[in-house]
Formats: sequence, structure tokens, C-alpha cells
Amino acid sequence: MPTLVLIRHGQSAWNLENRFTGWWDVDVTDKGAEEARAAGRLMAARGLDFDRCFTSLQTRAIKTLNLALEEMGRLWLPVAKDWRLNERHYGGLTGLDKAETAAEFGDEQVKIWRRSFDVPPPPMAPGSAYDLSLDRRYAGITVPATESLKDTIARVLPYWEATIAPALRAGERVLISAHGNSLRALVKHLSGIPDDEITHLEIPTGQPIVYELDAALGEIERYYLSER
Repeated sequence: MPTLVLIRHGQSAWNLENRFTGWWDVDVTDKGAEEARAAGRLMAARGLDFDRCFTSLQTRAIKTLNLALEEMGRLWLPVAKDWRLNERHYGGLTGLDKAETAAEFGDEQVKIWRRSFDVPPPPMAPGSAYDLSLDRRYAGITVPATESLKDTIARVLPYWEATIAPALRAGERVLISAHGNSLRALVKHLSGIPDDEITHLEIPTGQPIVYELDAALGEIERYYLSER
């Protein structure tokens, strides 16, 4: 049976500051780094091993993966990095304090932007300090101006089907280090969670989610490793 483990990056600097992050590249905090190391130790202690890893192009997910693999003695494993595993793009909210944004626009409006399935935040203004369209890691990619969860799913799932799922079908054990919303996209797909329920799913930082899958990559069991 294929084994898949998902891990959301450890606490980031803007998680700590309660700011909308999205595609902006921030590092993990000291706490986030320790969450990543602890995840690696836990996976090793539970006998998990991997053949291939996947992550985004964002530092917090890459570093989380590397720290976890270092604890497992597996830094040599092949790793594929792809923008389609990036966090959801928060558009014009990027960099804003979440509490201050709620005070300005109202709790209900911010809740819609954060938690609706298909309503994106306002687009990022041209020339924003957080515009990544000229960042060389995204050369040849049309960087979105904003994304809903639905938009995020629309880029994550084709990558899953084209690249990650074939590795699992070939019998490889896979570890994915990514972000709250790109992982929501995968959990929704694998666990068949409805549109109106997936937005309420909270994925904690640094806690491995283990999937036991059948030959068709259907969920047999899903659990947080810390629960066992």
C-alpha cells in the first residue's frame, strides 16, 4: 500500500506576526525550525521512510523539509520543488496584519476572503512591494494577482496527477512539505471533503499527516502522527 505523508511548514515569521503571507517568501522562526526537526525525529521513531520528496518554491516549506530530513538522516533523498505547491496567493492582503485588516474591512468581509471556497481577496496592486512577477524563480510563470482556495486547488491537482500520483503508483513512499492551503487541496482530493467543509479544516504547523492509500490512491486511513 502506498504511504504518503504531508507536512505543513513550521511556524513562519509572519505566522508569528499574524500577517497574511501567501506567496511572499518568509523564513521559519526558531520555533518553526524546532517543529520541523521534531517532525523528522517523530517520523524516524515511527519507522517511516521515503523514496521521494516534494515541496514548493518557498523557503519556509523547503527549510522544513530539509530540517526534517536531516533529523532522519535522509538529506540525500531526491526532492522536486514546484510553484504549484506554493501557498495560496493572498493578493492585496499580502503583508497586512490580520487583526488590523478585520478592523478596517470588518470581520465578516475578512472571513469571506479567508474562508470562502471561491471568493478571492482583492488583487495585488501593480507595483506592490510584494509583487513577485520579476522574481527569477517564477520566470516563465504568470504569477497570480490573487487566489481563492478553488484557484489553488486548480493548480495543485494537475501537478498531483502528473507528478506525485505516478510516484505513489510506482510504489514510492512520498513526503510532501507545503502550506496550509496547498495541503488543503490535497486533503480535499484524497479524503473527498466537500467544498463547504474544506475551508474549515485547520492544518497545524509541523505535524505530519499520514495517509495509508489503496492501489487506486484512495484513502484507507488518515491520521496525525502525533496522535499515535
